[in-house]
Amino acid sequence: MATSSVEPRDGADAEAENAQASRWTAPESSPLTVAAHDLRVRYNVNRTDHSRKRGLIGLTPRTQRVSVGAVRGVSFEARSGEFIGIIGRNGSGKSTLLRVLAGLEAPNSGTVLTSAKPVLLGVSAALLPDLTGAQNVRLGALAMGLSPQQADDIFEDVVELSALGDAIDLPMRTYSSGMGARLKFAISLAADPEILMIDEALSTGDASFMERSRRAMDDLLERAGTVFLVNHAAQTIENMCSRAIWMERGHVVLDGDAVEVARKYRWFAHNLAQGNTSVANGLLMDARREGRDAQERDAQEDLTGFHRGQRTTTHPRRAPRHIRRGKDPGSNRADSAEAKTSNNLHDPSGP
Repeated sequence: MATSSVEPRDGADAEAENAQASRWTAPESSPLTVAAHDLRVRYNVNRTDHSRKRGLIGLTPRTQRVSVGAVRGVSFEARSGEFIGIIGRNGSGKSTLLRVLAGLEAPNSGTVLTSAKPVLLGVSAALLPDLTGAQNVRLGALAMGLSPQQADDIFEDVVELSALGDAIDLPMRTYSSGMGARLKFAISLAADPEILMIDEALSTGDASFMERSRRAMDDLLERAGTVFLVNHAAQTIENMCSRAIWMERGHVVLDGDAVEVARKYRWFAHNLAQGNTSVANGLLMDARREGRDAQERDAQEDLTGFHRGQRTTTHPRRAPRHIRRGKDPGSNRADSAEAKTSNNLHDPSGP
């Protein structure tokens, strides 16, 4: 259902236009780093019915076991040099999806293949509150597979990026939550992961930390890394990412250019917050329809390329959908078997 509401142009749009020049742009084509197919995660939990009903032992609440879908049929591909933002309301499945992609949680069904072991802001389990920040830098680096010499080499970079100053020599139990998150982020990034996944960590810093983080992640992306960022602030996704995935109730609503997706989500969330439920529902339906149409176009490209005999082992890498707009719909696309083989993808939950 199309809606008649028009999104207002305000100062945020001007800020987004100013940030466009510094926003990361994904390469035209690059190797596959993450492939997710039909991921589904369900949790069995107890639900208590508080509408009291008279039973054999009087008025008692009833408890029943229910199944809750956190991720429902999510499929997508990510490539080196992409900076992918994941947005959506609380409970939409964003953090669960990251944990599955990182191999920290097994899906009930579906497949995840990655070209390297992903790092989900990777060292929180290794950092100890009674040790100083400096000691935790070395501990975290070793936990992520770096040698003692490499841990020493990255130390100054970690201190600079985290901006902890003299606090680096204090026990971590004295840190605020923001200081701890900045340190974990700095350690993860200094380890130079091929696939980095960040869950809300960038929302804990000030403007200078955000700018330092953006430059550091740009350097990582220049070295052909892939970054996933979960953030509730659509403006942050719009300003920093090249691509965005909008999730709602475990489903992917829309996957495409970060500016376009973030603005559609922001306008949806604004109407929802203002109590304009019917308008918000219409915007959500429109976005879902757009997402389905994009998937159908991709499927048609696959079929067209197959019938034209263009699927060979020497074909060029397929660029992300938001880069491919306006290109010949018959352009080549790597089939999943060839992509998995040529990029040495493996299950991130494995050894």
